[in-house]
Amino acid sequence: MIVTTTDDIPGMKIVKVMGLVRGNTVRARHLGRDIMAGLRNVVGGEIHEYTKLLAEAREQALDRMKEAAEKLGANAVVGARFSTSMVMSAAAEMLVYGTAVLVKPE
Repeated sequence: MIVTTTDDIPGMKIVKVMGLVRGNTVRARHLGRDIMAGLRNVVGGEIHEYTKLLAEAREQALDRMKEAAEKLGANAVVGARFSTSMVMSAAAEMLVYGTAVLVKPE
């Protein structure tokens, strides 16, 4: 499955637009990660625990979007975008969406 943020794919022709697809996940923070993040906040630097959490959430949302595109018969998603939102004080949603298409080599 080809996924791109652009509206076209070089060397490929969009032959059919299947429609909007999306994938999302909601992840909650972990108490152990919060303690480590709090310590890093004091001394500064990257908060690796949250970086890992968000990376896992992005991958899961992306996988779910690809599954939705495959169910429509698409072999690519163009115009992919990521969005996050806070659902509650300790949980965030990761959303990815795009347009499912059928592409063939030019």
